[in-house]
Amino acid sequence: MNPGATAEAIRHHYDISNDFYGLWLDDSLTYTCALWEDADTDGSGGVRETLEGAQARKLDHLIEGARAVGARRVLDVGCGWGSLLKRLVQIYGVEHAVGLTLSDSQADLIRAAGLPNTELRVENWLDHQPDGGYDAIISIGAFEHFAKTGLSRAARIAAYREFFERCYAWLPPRGRIALQTNIKGNNTVMDKATVRELMFIIETIFPESEIPALSEVIEAGEKLFDVVSLRNDPDHYSRTCAEWLRRLTENREQAVRSAGEENVANYERYLGASVRHFRNRHLGLARIILEKGR
Repeated sequence: MNPGATAEAIRHHYDISNDFYGLWLDDSLTYTCALWEDADTDGSGGVRETLEGAQARKLDHLIEGARAVGARRVLDVGCGWGSLLKRLVQIYGVEHAVGLTLSDSQADLIRAAGLPNTELRVENWLDHQPDGGYDAIISIGAFEHFAKTGLSRAARIAAYREFFERCYAWLPPRGRIALQTNIKGNNTVMDKATVRELMFIIETIFPESEIPALSEVIEAGEKLFDVVSLRNDPDHYSRTCAEWLRRLTENREQAVRSAGEENVANYERYLGASVRHFRNRHLGLARIILEKGR
C-alpha cells in the first residue's frame, strides 16, 4: 500500500501546463523555496537579488551538502522539471544522475532537453530498483507527498522511515542525503481564516499530501542517519512565494489562456496565503543534510 500521494494526485498539480508554470517560475523552472542572501530575505533593502540567482544558490547548497560534486551516481527524488539534474551534470561533473518524477508533463520537458548523463524514470521511489548504489541522494520538495492527509503520526513516521531505509540501502558508508521540505510551524495559534486557507491548499492545490513536523522527519531517520546540518528558512519561502505571485500577476492574461481562470485564481489564493503563513511561522522550510553511519 502506498502511504503517500498517488500518481493521479501528483499529476493534478504538476500537469496543469508546463507553459503555465513557465510564466511565473524562474528560468530553470525550479518550483521549490529559493535560498536568498541572509541579509535581505524580504527583498526590501540593498540590490535586489534575482529569483534565478537565489534558486541556483539553493541547488548549490544542497549539492555541496550531499557531497555530490564530481560523484559517480546521484539520485534526485522528485526531480521536477530537471533543474537539479541539469546542474549536477553540467556544472558539477556528476557522471550519472537519475531523476524520479510522477508527472508526465515534467518528464516530457526533461526528455526534450536531451540532457547528457541523465536517466529519467516516471516512477514512485517506492517502486525504484536502481541498477547500482548511489554516492548521494537529493530530494527537494517531494517529502511532503510521502504521507497522505489524515494518517496518524505513527503512520506518517513509518512512511518516512521506509524512505530513509531505502536511502540507507542505496548509499555507501558516510553517504549523504540532502533534503528540503516544508514543515509544520511552531506557531500553532491560528484563527479560522488561517485554518480555512491551509485546508484550501491541502484539498485543492496539493491533494493527498501532508506537511510533516520536523520531529517526525528526525525521528524517522534515527539510527540510520545523523543530522549533519539543519536550517529552517520560512522567510526565504515567504519571499519566494511573493516573487512567484508577482510574476503570475504580471502574466495573468497569458496564464488564464494557458491554464484557465479557475486555476489561476486558485494559484493566486494559494501563493498569497503561503506568503502569510511562512511569514507568520505557521509553516517552516527545513533544509537538512543527513549522513549514513558506517
